[in-house]
Amino acid sequence: MTNEQMNTTQPPETKIPEDALIMVAVRDMVLFPGAIGPIAIARPKSIAAAQQALREQRPIGIVLQRSPDVDDPGPDDLYRVATIANIVRYITAPDGTHHIVCQGVQRARILDFLPGTPFPAARIQQIPEPTTASPEIEARFLNLQRQAIEAIELLPQAPPELVAMFQNTTAPGALADLATSYMDIKPQEKQEILETVDLALRVEKVSKQLAERLEVLRISNEIGQKTKAAFDERQREAILREQMATIQRQLGEGDGKAAEVAELTEAIAKAKMPPEADAHARKELRRYERMPEAAGEAGMVRTYLDWLIELPWALPEEKPIDIKEARRILDADHFGLEKIKSRIIEYLAVRKLAPQGKAPILCFVGPPGVGKTSLGQSIARAMDRPFVRVSLGGVHDEAEIRGHRRTYIGALPGNIIQGIKKAGSRNCVMMLDEIDKMGRGVQGDPSAAMLEVLDPEQNGTFRDNYLGVPFDLSRVVFIATANMLDQIPGPLLDRMELISLAGYTEEEKLEIAKRYLVRRQLEANGLTAEQAEIEPEALRLVVKGYTREAGVRNLEREIGKVLRHAAVQIAEGTADKVVIAPKDLAAVLGQPRFEGEIALRTSVPGVATGLAWTPVGGDILFIEATRVPGRGSMILTGQLGEVMRESVQAALTLVKSRATQLGIDPALFEKSDIHVHVPAGATPKDGPSAGVAMFTALTSLLTNRTVRSDTAMTGEISLRGLVLPVGGIKEKVVAAAAAGLTRVMLPARNKRDFDDIPQSARDKLEFIWLERVDEAVAAVLEPAKPQAEAQIEAAE
Repeated sequence: MTNEQMNTTQPPETKIPEDALIMVAVRDMVLFPGAIGPIAIARPKSIAAAQQALREQRPIGIVLQRSPDVDDPGPDDLYRVATIANIVRYITAPDGTHHIVCQGVQRARILDFLPGTPFPAARIQQIPEPTTASPEIEARFLNLQRQAIEAIELLPQAPPELVAMFQNTTAPGALADLATSYMDIKPQEKQEILETVDLALRVEKVSKQLAERLEVLRISNEIGQKTKAAFDERQREAILREQMATIQRQLGEGDGKAAEVAELTEAIAKAKMPPEADAHARKELRRYERMPEAAGEAGMVRTYLDWLIELPWALPEEKPIDIKEARRILDADHFGLEKIKSRIIEYLAVRKLAPQGKAPILCFVGPPGVGKTSLGQSIARAMDRPFVRVSLGGVHDEAEIRGHRRTYIGALPGNIIQGIKKAGSRNCVMMLDEIDKMGRGVQGDPSAAMLEVLDPEQNGTFRDNYLGVPFDLSRVVFIATANMLDQIPGPLLDRMELISLAGYTEEEKLEIAKRYLVRRQLEANGLTAEQAEIEPEALRLVVKGYTREAGVRNLEREIGKVLRHAAVQIAEGTADKVVIAPKDLAAVLGQPRFEGEIALRTSVPGVATGLAWTPVGGDILFIEATRVPGRGSMILTGQLGEVMRESVQAALTLVKSRATQLGIDPALFEKSDIHVHVPAGATPKDGPSAGVAMFTALTSLLTNRTVRSDTAMTGEISLRGLVLPVGGIKEKVVAAAAAGLTRVMLPARNKRDFDDIPQSARDKLEFIWLERVDEAVAAVLEPAKPQAEAQIEAAE
């Protein structure tokens, strides 16, 4: 003990009994046995107590007062357990404050305070430190030691000696007191530990307190590490940015980011966006301005701003539609298609009279190569607007229509917005090509998104997922194309006005070839009309013998082949002008690939000529039936679909029901197997429209009467013998005329389609309208021939 630094006046000395202890009350600290700590004393009683204890070289008691707000604590204001301590040093600071450095020695319980003393003094009962040992206490000791060491390691700038001190402490009680001394807990909680004499309970309480503090330290340490990492990254970016700016300034390039932001600000103002889009663009620009250039999101925001700026938000001045000029353009671009062109002129006239009205969405439906896309281009020319084509074939993701959200890497707007940007105008003519080829995938249904695009009531506020702001599509002229209607969902179909384009007749193809295809292929192959020419009869042979399609796409390819052959001769210098005649085609294109269907027909009973509709136009097909000995079963071949198989069954039942009327022996059905085959077996066939041909073929077979070879037929039949209407009449009739037939039998209820049949086909054919199958039998079956004559013909 030392009093070298004590500098105070000597108070009157008070005699304190030897069995009593001078007490010093403290406000906010608890001194544990074995611990050394400084204590600031300011109250006169505390100073007097410390000085007397120092003079008498006796220990003092350090006791916590219950409330730190009490300036002159009495016995009731102090806890009853204190720590006996030795004063190691007494210090009087230059500012007059007093400090004592005390070392705790032992716990003591206060029995009673001495009355009449100038400072607190009390008789005490020393509390010896328990020395009991048990496996539980040892286990708790080891756990507490581990917790304490871990807590010290988590503390910033903790001296390594502290860890060694905890590692060298072997007494559980001392370890608990030491750990509590360094713990950042309330004085009352420390006092509770001081008052806990039981060793196991004390270690448990300290361990519990330390576990809570340890968790706080772990989280705090983790937050600190993250904060430090983020700070380091920001610091690194800031340094790099500053270096880049310095380099730019030295190169005389100025502040690149500021110039870029100024350029974007000006571009946003020029884009003339609606208020919502403009506010959104400026908000994104402010974000971009704050971002470091090296940040990954900066590139995404810049791309997004570019999209917003480059879109044609402003509506250009619309020129009035010149109907006469539109008619001239349509006539110049397309041969035939009078009804289609008439409807388009009506459409344009309505658009001229009501520019702000909600015009219908036109949908051109027809086989490939009939000019659907070029019609859209002609409409764009007639309206003097940009034309853009959006191919929907194979689209199976809703995001391809409505765009991806910007949260995805590589996100882009949908095909509609991309088409608008490509056209560069908000009032363009947009052709939605192959709308029937859209599929549905796990990413959604694109046709559902098309409902909003094609709805005049909704597309004024179309919201692309990428843009995130509405875009007005109401001034876009949408035109759709499709090959088949079956695959278009009903709600989408309901939003469009359908315009059917049937296949071209032979004469129309020939005229189209003369007017457009030859000229186009001459230019494509670097020839002029003076250098190469195709005679009209050669063109007709190309149409008849080398192509079979509803459109003219293959015809143009064949013409191209012919002209390339001429180009070789011109290029070699072997000829100055090449004229292609019919006899030259075999050397260029080979032998004709298609023969007249009449050549395939036969006069054998059991064969009838039907008419079929395909996505590429009409076609003829033969129904062949034969009878072999058997047990009355039926064999069907030729890749017939379910509906067509049922049609054959219905035809056979109908023949059986009319066997007597037709002169057929009913026993034939029990003794024979009937085989029905439709050639071209590699091609799947289906549909009910071959019912009349099936019935005719079976009747011909069983009555041994041949079918007239110049007649083709179509129509669905019922078990009552009625002939029901079917579709595709125009295409079928055109195919019959092209095949060289002279008569067609059609359902009477299809007379409404007669006006759609081209005049050239009408002139070539005789039409027989059927109400019942009996009329077909009467019109098409030849009289029965003698058996011998029929066998000779069959053998031939």
